[in-house]
Amino acid sequence: MTGIFGGLTPQAPDALLSIIGAFRADPRADKLDLGVGVYRDVHGATPVLSAVKAAEQRLLDTQATKAYLGPEGDIGFLEQLHPIIFGASPNKASFAVQTPGGTGALRLGAEVLAAARPGMRVFMGTPTWPNHPQIFDITRLNVTAYRYFDAAAQAVRFDEMMATLQTAQAGDALLLQACCHNPTGADLSMDQWRAVADLVAQRGLTPLVDLAYQGLGQGLGEDAAGMRLVIDAAPDALLAYSCDKNFGLYRERVGALYALSDSAARLDLATSNIKALARANWSMPPDHGAAVVRLILEDEALTQDWIAELDGMRERIVGLRQGLAAADASLSALAGQHGMFAQLPLSPAQVAHLRTTNGIYMAGSGRINIAGLTPATVGPFAAAYAACVSEAVPA
Repeated sequence: MTGIFGGLTPQAPDALLSIIGAFRADPRADKLDLGVGVYRDVHGATPVLSAVKAAEQRLLDTQATKAYLGPEGDIGFLEQLHPIIFGASPNKASFAVQTPGGTGALRLGAEVLAAARPGMRVFMGTPTWPNHPQIFDITRLNVTAYRYFDAAAQAVRFDEMMATLQTAQAGDALLLQACCHNPTGADLSMDQWRAVADLVAQRGLTPLVDLAYQGLGQGLGEDAAGMRLVIDAAPDALLAYSCDKNFGLYRERVGALYALSDSAARLDLATSNIKALARANWSMPPDHGAAVVRLILEDEALTQDWIAELDGMRERIVGLRQGLAAADASLSALAGQHGMFAQLPLSPAQVAHLRTTNGIYMAGSGRINIAGLTPATVGPFAAAYAACVSEAVPA
């Protein structure tokens, strides 16, 4: 008898998982893990924020039930996040559901787009987070790619981006990362955001905004300012949010999908479809992490504690970027970028050389997690990088 699994196609393993295993097996005391995309403190740990600990203790002491919340999730969580994301006086009505992480929000948003217009085009810059194209592929959306970033020049290719977007038609979607671009760290300027917003309005595009690092770039309000212009300019929009990074809740998978529209009738249609799709995907979202965020944002003292911790995380990343820029002139552009990631102009062979020779582990694309560095390791890393690019290592 032939089993059904024999008809499956083998899939490539996740490249980062192999990096994790290789790093753990490396006996060198001075090895560096710049691959895994989580925030790390000066000791190399991913801490639990004190505001999170306090909220968890309060939840432990007061939570009376573990009954289902409903398919929308924790309504208070969604309401408390809303002004942080969209400001105190948003211009569009919205509906939201809690999701399993930002990834769940992106997948749900893609399914909404596919239900509205099967096979629709999604304009997406490259490079991008590797899961973006996978989500669009599995939801059978058609990606139109444009070059967003030039690693050699360490610059956004904005003219190329806009030239490609000029070919978009009404009803097409546009994926945008709101801040702390993954994997490059290179964000749009406010003037560039205004130009994108004007184009979205002119061509009737639907933004799907990925906001996964709010507060880790320039600040909570600053990191959302550009995407707010784009959402205001669009007839309808979707925003996928993650609390995994700015609340340090990686394991809890805390996210949300917001649908926004200038039409009550269209928003009602989006609401009914989002509820049905969420029900079919995960029925009810996990509770703990969203409840923790809600408790923090409902309490002024805990909110201020969280903001202070978030500011400290951002300042540490900014300091590391400035240290890298000062250590080597070829890394100077990193000081003007934002968030945890940078994409260095390294070939796979050069990445492998740094791993073998210096115990420096990073993604094969040359993406590094800057938060994996400390003030003590910035200099050795910059020296190893400079030596690698100057030696006869294949580029």
